[in-house]
Amino acid sequence: MTTGSNREEQLEKTLDRQGGGQSAGVPASGEVEGNAESPLGGPGVKHWQASFITKDGLQDRGNIFFAAVEMTRMPMVVTDPRQPDNPIVFANGAFFDLTGYSNEETVGRNCRFLQGPQTDRATLDEVRKALQEQRAVAVDLLNYKKDGKPFWNALYIGPIFDQDGELLYFFASQMDITERRATQESYLQAQKMEAIGQLTAGMAHDFNNLLQVINGNLEVALISLDRPDSARQQLERAQRAAMRAGRLTQQLLTFARKQRLEPRRMNINNLVFDFSEMLVRTLGAKVELRLDLRPGLPVCMLDPTHLEMALLNVLINARDAMPDGGEVTVATAIVRGEDRLKVHGLPQGTYVSLCVIDKGTGMAPEVLRRATEPFFTTKGPGTGLGLAMVHGFVQQSHGRLELDSHPGKGTKVTMIFPIADNAIGHGDATADAGQPSSADDAKARDDKPRVLVVEDNDDVRELAEQVLEMEGYAVQSAASGEQALSILEQGAQADLLFTDVIMPGGMDGLELVERARALRPGLPVLVTTGYMDELPQGGRGGGLNILAKPYRQEDLLERVRKELEKRAA
Repeated sequence: MTTGSNREEQLEKTLDRQGGGQSAGVPASGEVEGNAESPLGGPGVKHWQASFITKDGLQDRGNIFFAAVEMTRMPMVVTDPRQPDNPIVFANGAFFDLTGYSNEETVGRNCRFLQGPQTDRATLDEVRKALQEQRAVAVDLLNYKKDGKPFWNALYIGPIFDQDGELLYFFASQMDITERRATQESYLQAQKMEAIGQLTAGMAHDFNNLLQVINGNLEVALISLDRPDSARQQLERAQRAAMRAGRLTQQLLTFARKQRLEPRRMNINNLVFDFSEMLVRTLGAKVELRLDLRPGLPVCMLDPTHLEMALLNVLINARDAMPDGGEVTVATAIVRGEDRLKVHGLPQGTYVSLCVIDKGTGMAPEVLRRATEPFFTTKGPGTGLGLAMVHGFVQQSHGRLELDSHPGKGTKVTMIFPIADNAIGHGDATADAGQPSSADDAKARDDKPRVLVVEDNDDVRELAEQVLEMEGYAVQSAASGEQALSILEQGAQADLLFTDVIMPGGMDGLELVERARALRPGLPVLVTTGYMDELPQGGRGGGLNILAKPYRQEDLLERVRKELEKRAA
């Protein structure tokens, strides 16, 4: 939270003096106090964040300013922090109109009597901290009237000091913004429903095309069973369409930040250079790709597959923005130094930026504002998940996405990532990443390991059984966590547990893993899921080997082989 200046900072600033020095104030000068939305649409410049007065006391009520305070429709309160519990010592008539309380029910009490069961405690902590530090603060707070009716209160509080800098009072102005909040919530709900409708239409369009390819090719393959070569081609086309459908789902989950990433230490320059041939083919003959890669780039902890997808999505947008051709630049740089970090709104540290710059049509401001929405697209039917996926991936990688675009001048998309920490424990994963599969080693064994497959979907379970059995593993299966646990309790051999996470009934895959390991310590486990949000943070970070759905046959066999090798080691 941002609050006003503290007492020492206030005394160092140029004060706005009024009444021949009777009072002086610290102008806000555009500083934001707290988290409230300003009723005037922006941070104030001329209003005071703190004031210094020459006369203490509230007895002099015969001047025009007291009359103005009583005549205004803005509720106002003064509290005295020198008294125990900082009670209210003055409230104007507008405050009584707003809350329904009388002067006798208000003066002498702490303002907390306006709080209720739904008042946000974190916001109260912000206010309490600002008061302790004698700073100005502005928040939106849910308060309650005397009759119990809740209302949203735009609350502003500022300290009042004497000429020696000693705290005398806190002044608070308030505003009932319940109607504004209701309007905002209704607008957001309408936007949400519109977005769901757009998402449904876009996803249905893309998935129907993919399902048409899958079903059509499978139908032709069934007709062509007497011609194996023709049937193979149809099955391969159906498989490619199914994998594209899986990637579309992953894009949606990545936007929602529920897709598990597998980061490793990598140099972004190397990825861009190695991926450049694919990028050139994607851009086509009309668009020229230029690389401006900064030498000596530090390594980052990123998922290379998702970074390639993000870069590809941005470049496709750049290509589409230049229908007549043009030039696209992919550039990298190091971001550090207080000034540069402040420009990008980044905490202290060193970062690497990856920029894609085109000279295309650019985006109008209203399009730019919605560019990362998952349901917004200017390219006809589709999900509009391109930049949304990029945004989700960058944020999930603890980075920052910035868009700069002007109609007729082009667009600059910048992905900023923190450099990798000198953490221990990534070396093994990196070393394993490039090693080829050696499934032949498993085939060479006479006694094949036994895999317990747990999956509630019959088709998925039977497919996993078939893949593992074709590789030579002995497979036993269960349709629920309870059934699998019963198999283990009965003493059946199991060298590896392969289980889905989300299963109906009383026991999901995570509970099964916990109880199975309690029953058989050291049992190798491989879990699979298509919805990573069901995994606890500890499960994502370590302790569980997670295979995302949809998975390929070779991925399943590779994960099973590695888990069994770990146990043997």
